[in-house]
Amino acid sequence: MSGSVFLLLLAGTLLCGLLFHTVSHNEAGDRTRTKRPNFIIILADDIGWGDLGANQQAGQSSSQTPHLDLMAQQGMRLTDFHSPASTCSPSRAALLTGRHGLRNGVTHNFAVGSVGGLPLSETTLAEILHQGGYYTAMIGKWHLGHNGPYSPTNRGFDYYLGIPYSNDMGCTDLPGYELPSCPPCYPGPQILHNRLKRSGYSSCYTKVALPLFENRTIVEQPLDLWRLTQRYTSTALNVIHTARERGQPFLLYVALAHMHVPLSPPSYAPHPSEGGVYAASLREMDGLVGAIKNASDASDKENTLIWFTGDNGPWEQKCQYAGSVGPFLGKWQTSRGGGSAKRTTWEGGHRVPTVSYWPGRVPANSTSSALLSGLDIFPTLLSLAGVNPPSDRRYDGIDATDVLLHGKETGNEFLFHPNSGAAGKYGDLQTVRLGRHKAFYITGAAEACGGSKGRQELHDPPMIFDLSGDKGEETPLDPTTEEYKEVDERVRRWREALLYDIATDQSVSTADYATDQSAAPCCDPRHTACRCLTLG
Repeated sequence: MSGSVFLLLLAGTLLCGLLFHTVSHNEAGDRTRTKRPNFIIILADDIGWGDLGANQQAGQSSSQTPHLDLMAQQGMRLTDFHSPASTCSPSRAALLTGRHGLRNGVTHNFAVGSVGGLPLSETTLAEILHQGGYYTAMIGKWHLGHNGPYSPTNRGFDYYLGIPYSNDMGCTDLPGYELPSCPPCYPGPQILHNRLKRSGYSSCYTKVALPLFENRTIVEQPLDLWRLTQRYTSTALNVIHTARERGQPFLLYVALAHMHVPLSPPSYAPHPSEGGVYAASLREMDGLVGAIKNASDASDKENTLIWFTGDNGPWEQKCQYAGSVGPFLGKWQTSRGGGSAKRTTWEGGHRVPTVSYWPGRVPANSTSSALLSGLDIFPTLLSLAGVNPPSDRRYDGIDATDVLLHGKETGNEFLFHPNSGAAGKYGDLQTVRLGRHKAFYITGAAEACGGSKGRQELHDPPMIFDLSGDKGEETPLDPTTEEYKEVDERVRRWREALLYDIATDQSVSTADYATDQSAAPCCDPRHTACRCLTLG
């Protein structure tokens, strides 16, 4: 068969729904349940695969995540699960739409002064479930547009409490642990910004104080970082209680501030044996997850799926305030300079710790190595809820019900990793995973601890690693071998077919990345410090 004929046939297969294929269900099971399940998605920020105690090898340092470890023991640990992108906004947009950034338009992060956000032509998981009768709530970091129609309560959520973007994108009166450390808002964000700019110190967001939103209203600015976890915990428990009182199935999406800097663990006292600030923050995050799990168990545990995962890997340039990638070190890259975690397509950038928990449904104490992604959350939850997505667009995730509930290893046959800022053009699908093999068309590094950066390199033919024996991505396959040639041919065809499918997709959206100083969230723009009183 000629390559062009194969490409057309393969693209047609994709067009007919391969990118949103449904892993076969147990006929007598999942779709016939009369009581629709509740869903709790917990998304950690900048978390490393090696941060989860259950992912650590025997003899490593003591676990800082006992609640998550218990959840893994009582549920399923997904060891080959990936964020859809290795930075914030694209990862979150893909999770909520089931579509790559090249389709949904979100290819890099939105800013404090962003005018737009996730394109309004896109339909979110929350919108679909809300229309299907679900009570929907979100707590935490949104980062998909904070102005007007782009805010969470206009994108399907009945209730929202959280910050509009990352917790380092604004000053606070009591800053957390950051590298470099950032000053407090006093004597006012704009005055402080001007002083720091004159001194050449520009890595801190100082123009606007960090706001806390409840629904569409700023209730605290600057927010108190040190009370944020407590606020999120109590609000999450209240959402679970409210949904139970309503007798409504619910979606609770909790997008944590952990483990993004600045870190603000409670009552921190330096103790080397306990791992310092980062370990204390991990314990705090784990406690929040444990509180949500306990509340869910007490409410309706046999009908609630909890899915914990991460938006991308550790922010390596933050040194002691960054997490662990475990064995996924990206050695080929680090030996040439730069980091191989967040913002890169090396495994440390997007392979994230993931646990699925549903007593009586997800097999207890189980582990799956199925190749899965945050793109798969969208179709899986809709399938379990018995709700269909809009039929006027193409999707990139798969229904992983059989993996979660029936222990099958039928994950993605292939997975594409987009550039998130380390090399190439934003959103380009430059790295392809096919089974145990991984092919790079472009490599590049993020800034490492200490400031080193690696240069961008193009690879034609692609550089291919066999992850089954080379988790550290150190030694690529010899291009002259039959193994390489076979993988190269399959990767090329799949990549070309997907790119053709996206190019012919009439539902592709375009995000507005324009910025305007007046678009920055501020409860009182006339006040120098941009402050308002807390309501809580």
